[in-house]
Amino acid sequence: MANPWAGEVALTIDGERRVLKLTLGALAELEQDLGTGSLVELVQRFEGGAYSSSDVLGLIVAGLRGGGADVTRADLLRAEIEGGPMAGARAAAELLARTFMVPEQT
Repeated sequence: MANPWAGEVALTIDGERRVLKLTLGALAELEQDLGTGSLVELVQRFEGGAYSSSDVLGLIVAGLRGGGADVTRADLLRAEIEGGPMAGARAAAELLARTFMVPEQT
C-alpha cells in the first residue's frame, strides 16, 4: 500500500501493484535521463500540461527505482500499465506533486 505522506504513489504494472517513490538518487538519475536543466523545468512542464510521454516514462522508471525495483526504461517500454497512458501520466504527476509537497505547519 502506498503512503502518500511518504511521497509514495501506487500503480499497477503488468498486473502487479507497485509503489513508486522519488528518492534523491532517483531524482538525480531522472534529471540525467531527461536532460532537463532542473527539476523545476520538469515540474513546470507537468503543471502546464506540456509534458511528453518520455517525461512520464522517465518519472515512472525513477519512481519504481526509488521504490526499490531494479527496472530500466527498456523494461517499462514492454510493460502494460493498468488504465493505459492516462493512468501512467496521472501517477507521474501525482508522484512529482507528492515528492515536492511541503507539509503543512501546525
